[in-house]
Amino acid sequence: MTPRNIRSRPVIGLSVLALAASIVLALAAAGCGSKAATAEGGPPAPQVSVATVVAKPVRQWDDFTGRISAVETVELRPRVSGYVERVAYEEGQQVNKGDLLFVIDQRRYRANLDRALADLERARSEARLAQTQDVRAQTLVDAKAISREEFETRRAATAQGNAAVRAAEAAVASARLDLQFTQVRSPISGRAGRALVTVGNLAQADATTLTTVVSLDPVHVYFESDEQSFLRYNQAARDGDRDDSNNKVRVGLANEDGHPHTGTVDFVDNQVDPRTGTIRARAVLANPDHLFTPGLFARVQLEGNAESTALLIDDKAVLTDQDRKYVYVLGPKNTAVRKDIVPGRMADGLRVVTSGLAPGDKVIVHGVQKVLFPGIGVAPKQIAMGAPAPSLQVAGAAGAD
Repeated sequence: MTPRNIRSRPVIGLSVLALAASIVLALAAAGCGSKAATAEGGPPAPQVSVATVVAKPVRQWDDFTGRISAVETVELRPRVSGYVERVAYEEGQQVNKGDLLFVIDQRRYRANLDRALADLERARSEARLAQTQDVRAQTLVDAKAISREEFETRRAATAQGNAAVRAAEAAVASARLDLQFTQVRSPISGRAGRALVTVGNLAQADATTLTTVVSLDPVHVYFESDEQSFLRYNQAARDGDRDDSNNKVRVGLANEDGHPHTGTVDFVDNQVDPRTGTIRARAVLANPDHLFTPGLFARVQLEGNAESTALLIDDKAVLTDQDRKYVYVLGPKNTAVRKDIVPGRMADGLRVVTSGLAPGDKVIVHGVQKVLFPGIGVAPKQIAMGAPAPSLQVAGAAGAD
């Protein structure tokens, strides 16, 4: 080995070390640059709106379904038989008590009345004759011109004549009543249905249905209460938390939001139906504008117990995980914390929470879909509970350009 070769080895070793050191420094610089880029370009915290849980006194309202029913419903039938001569109303129109609806052929009943009047005149004439003979017989019997037996006969004839007059008067009254019944009038005020028997058809007394008339103001709402609610109402009444003499209801129709109409319960059935475990109740509602039509479906809310303090949240904040309900609340350092809850009924447009939340909790209402997992950081924006969604933008998006 020559001296030249011996001197070249350290030079080569130093070059290799310098190259390795430069590579390590380059990799370290690249790593630091990558970390900086990650810190600067990572996903920003999603912006959400939060609202503080509302705690206020609310009154319990239980929801039921029912049907509108007329207070008075009449199936109109004639009291005399005959052929329908005239339909005197417009089908579906509102009628008043006593309005003429149908006319049955009156000719036979007029003839019967005329005959009864004639019989009455004959009976009165015969009675006057018997009375005259009775007076004369009294004079003759005093003079002993007639026998006592003949006097008693004339006295009996007077009594028979008077009885015949009363019978004829009753026959006239009956014939006049039959003639009056040929004009079929509405027994109540309300709305008349379609004519089930038209002109020319035979109507049998007390058998043929001519039409129906239903009253319109007020109306009834019938609904079924479950057994548990019924027992709870009774217990609340015994405890003094419920006034059974003033059971208020709120009613809404199928095309209405909420329950804008109010009424009171005026009847509860005397037994629970063992087949369904429900008991029927009835509420009365004023209907001056004739908004309610018998047979309509109705959503009924019955006033429950007395007012009590409840926690309320926006229903949009409630999420579902299989059979559990939960919400996200704002936790330490603006993180989303999951809390399982037990939701209750709706009250004043908000959802009652029976357990799972505490007064002062800030619930994530809008933007909750951006919360991908519990513990994620969020950018909260405070709003009032029940307020509409604000304009939410991703934090830092405006400066991304």
